[in-house]
Amino acid sequence: MTTLKLTGLRELYADMKTKRIKRYKFAFTYNSVSFDVFFFTDETPFKLMFGVKAHNFYFEVNVTNGFVIDTNLRDKYTQLCKILGLQYDPDNPFKTFYFFSEFNKRIPQHADVSYIPESSEIGYYRRDIEESEKIYFLSWRDNEKRGEKVSPENLQKTRLLLGYDAYLICKRKNISSRWTHDKNLAQNFQLPD
Repeated sequence: MTTLKLTGLRELYADMKTKRIKRYKFAFTYNSVSFDVFFFTDETPFKLMFGVKAHNFYFEVNVTNGFVIDTNLRDKYTQLCKILGLQYDPDNPFKTFYFFSEFNKRIPQHADVSYIPESSEIGYYRRDIEESEKIYFLSWRDNEKRGEKVSPENLQKTRLLLGYDAYLICKRKNISSRWTHDKNLAQNFQLPD
């Protein structure tokens, strides 16, 4: 396991805390490939998610205490190399440590509230969720009134797309998040009462 301390995250995280931002999105370019980067601080450990829309590709890394990550991408390594246009060189193989070291230098120091990600921006990359084509938040459904129970799959989708706070409220109050594939029907997200 090769680890790296992302010192650049320290200042961004401090600014996010000051502004009460728990999820943040910013751009990062490496080898002329543009990544959407999401920094999630609403769970432990924190997470970084890197996505490339042009290739329908994403990967996540855990950020542990001290802003330390494991730079080994395991099954995502080969696909990342292909997306970056890298040819295998046995004398000088690409190390993800280089990728993350460069990323560390370009992490923004300040958080702008206009870069808080929409659930649909996160959902675009997540194909491992219930009804993955439905990424636009629609409303809440009170299952108590219907005599039903929120499904574990819906709770998982709520956590991944809306955050840990929404997940906890939904789990405690038996509330389901409702979603649509139609962007025109999307509603602004607010935590349920």
